[in-house]
Amino acid sequence: MAEAIAVPQHTLSESGSARTIDIYGWVITASTNAISNASECDALQAALGFPLPEMTFGNNYLSLEHRPSGWKLVLDTKGALSAVKGGELEEGDGGVKVGYADAWLRSRTDPGTNLPLPTTVVAKPYDWTYTTTYPGHHPHADDPSDSTIWTDADPDNPAHTIPLSELTRPDPILFYAEVPLFEDELHDNGSSHILVRIRVMPTCIFILARFTLRVDNVLFRIHDTRIFHSFTTSGSPIIVRQLSGWEAPCDRVKRQLPRRNDLTPLTDVNFIAKVLTEMPCEASQKVGAGTRWRGLRTKVQVSKLESRE
Repeated sequence: MAEAIAVPQHTLSESGSARTIDIYGWVITASTNAISNASECDALQAALGFPLPEMTFGNNYLSLEHRPSGWKLVLDTKGALSAVKGGELEEGDGGVKVGYADAWLRSRTDPGTNLPLPTTVVAKPYDWTYTTTYPGHHPHADDPSDSTIWTDADPDNPAHTIPLSELTRPDPILFYAEVPLFEDELHDNGSSHILVRIRVMPTCIFILARFTLRVDNVLFRIHDTRIFHSFTTSGSPIIVRQLSGWEAPCDRVKRQLPRRNDLTPLTDVNFIAKVLTEMPCEASQKVGAGTRWRGLRTKVQVSKLESRE
């Protein structure tokens, strides 16, 4: 028989679209709202300098504050979009071009064609796939008193890992939220979106922020930010952050379909994540889809929560 897990003292509250849990000195708030209205989108687009995704949840966010140390983290839509490359794409940005783009342009500009030339307008370039490796941000990072530091994890220290055994136990879930930040259909060429999930259990906090990209007949790409904190770690409490990126050509992913003629799983984020993460690292985190995207890696970092008292 599994050992019963004691439920610690905690407080749940709700205000408008925001829900909050107060537990072990942590104040965690998740706010989910409707898609931003026109004036909100105009303001955000002006700040970013490029067109917004079709569905932009500009008022959504997840915030965490550890009162004893003052450590704070926020994951929000503006932050996620600020990490999208604006301007000309360069080496490492993982730029993607739809497969028929060059052929289409040649057909429109060939001197022998009777088709009219395409109408063009001057526009600021940006990453049209909205690829982002956003891991959240510290709202007081520019404050000299902010002591938040991320360092590389010690692979020999068990406390510097995310324990899957603890996350897969059937412990009570004291707080759970799904916070969408943006989604776009990429002009009917696929899908790009980022979703933040959090669950708070009696022994820990776990966050998964997952960016998923599908460019039809070209590639699949995923970037995960996992954040873990154990309430039971001895010594100075720490936050563990794992940043991982994978990608693969569309054809390689299609070969993993359970039924060749059923393409439905290709729109299932869980299926895509399973396929990409179970591929050999050489394929999905080095070769990828040949884009040389710098997000292809797995990196683990830790941040100590130093008490201010």
